Amino acid sequence: MRIFQAISPSFPRIAASSVLLLGALAVPARAAGPKVTQWLTTPDRTSLLAKQPGQLRFKDASGAGPTIEVDDAKTFQTMDGFGFALTGGSAELIMRMTPKARTSLLHELFGVKGNAIGVSYLRVSIGSSDMNDHVFTYDDLAQEEKDLSLKHFNLGPDLKDVVPVLKEILAINPRISILASPWSAPSWMKTNDDPKGGSLKPEYYEVYSRYLVKYIEAMRSLGITIAAITIQNEPLNPKNTPSMSMSSEEQEQFIQQAFGPQLRKSNLATKIVLYDHNCDKPQYAISILKDPEASQYVDGSGFHLYGGTIDAMTTVHDAAPQKNLYFTEQMIIDQKSDPTLQIAKPVSRVVIGATENWSRNVLLWNLAADPQFGPHTSNGGCPVCEGAITLDGDKVTRNLAFYTVGQASKFIPVGSTRIASSPASAEIPPHVAFRTPAGKHVLIVANPGAEAKTFNIRFEGKDISTSLGANAAATYTW
Repeated sequence: MRIFQAISPSFPRIAASSVLLLGALAVPARAAGPKVTQWLTTPDRTSLLAKQPGQLRFKDASGAGPTIEVDDAKTFQTMDGFGFALTGGSAELIMRMTPKARTSLLHELFGVKGNAIGVSYLRVSIGSSDMNDHVFTYDDLAQEEKDLSLKHFNLGPDLKDVVPVLKEILAINPRISILASPWSAPSWMKTNDDPKGGSLKPEYYEVYSRYLVKYIEAMRSLGITIAAITIQNEPLNPKNTPSMSMSSEEQEQFIQQAFGPQLRKSNLATKIVLYDHNCDKPQYAISILKDPEASQYVDGSGFHLYGGTIDAMTTVHDAAPQKNLYFTEQMIIDQKSDPTLQIAKPVSRVVIGATENWSRNVLLWNLAADPQFGPHTSNGGCPVCEGAITLDGDKVTRNLAFYTVGQASKFIPVGSTRIASSPASAEIPPHVAFRTPAGKHVLIVANPGAEAKTFNIRFEGKDISTSLGANAAATYTW
């Protein structure tokens, strides 16, 4: 009792203090937003896809300064992946590496751990492209011979390099998507009986359709699934060796009368992608997509960016919003007269540009070349096509295209969704945002300008303030 009496005079004060304390606890401070990690590539190469020290933290929005607002309530296309063309020449160089060096390289390219960049999409050629050491198709015959039953069909040289490399890649990433493109039909099917130029004779539409289906089936028998096929690489360019011209009317007829029905009859899930050429001729794709007899077989359209502007993809999307868009090729090379890594321009022009204009993927051109930009075909091969990597035996040099794709592929897995973000402007650098299947957010920003840019990133009413140097690119994740 004495103890109670001793403390009882102070009890009201303790109780009042407790009430005040509890009242303060009942109104919590506004919680900080998520932490943000920045991965940076700079033109001076001091930072190459490098995770920056420390983390940024979203705080209450200040409302001041240029701001990129990310809004994941508004969604666009789902992403199928990022990658390169595994040309025959690329595969040949990779197969020349020692097994240990080859395994290490393929894990860096197609793995997801450590320094790997997580390439998730590949393009291969049906027969040779101009980046093979020689021209071939899967049914080459002597002059004047024909093979209407395709009894001579054989994957030939691809069994020595492309197929083994693909099998190693699939062991690392079984989910990788593969797009296949023909550079030419066998010469005996063409108007000029030559690998270069000419066009497909209408009387061979049916047999060429069976030829393409046999390719897909042959690859499937080897454990390689061809997710999509384009009808013809660069159908308006007859100057490559090999190459084949195909007008929009010819492609429309080929799909409608022959290849579409033949592919459907085969019960293969391979998607048909039409066009596969530059952004300067969107009407090529639109004209076919407007024909219901042809478009019923078509999944979407593929584009390159050697001509035209990237918003042509949106033009096609608006004309046929139910069909998909794919970015299937762009060569990106280091300027030998400039030792800096001009990363911002290709990231903004191609990676950001294509995905902001509805593309489900981004494929750059040649994965690997030797120091002389080979192998390539003669009299129409590409003598300036630098690889994303340069291979000199086991020596690997990572070039501009490697880092351009890596700035996206390392962070944006298959199944991610593009989400809304503020328009770019003079103050706000080019950018694009995604939400991954795991619910994480990714923002790619490039600054192709000559001066550093300072800006905010806003998400759910909270900001971080950051800056990006001239000609640099960064990926922000949270």
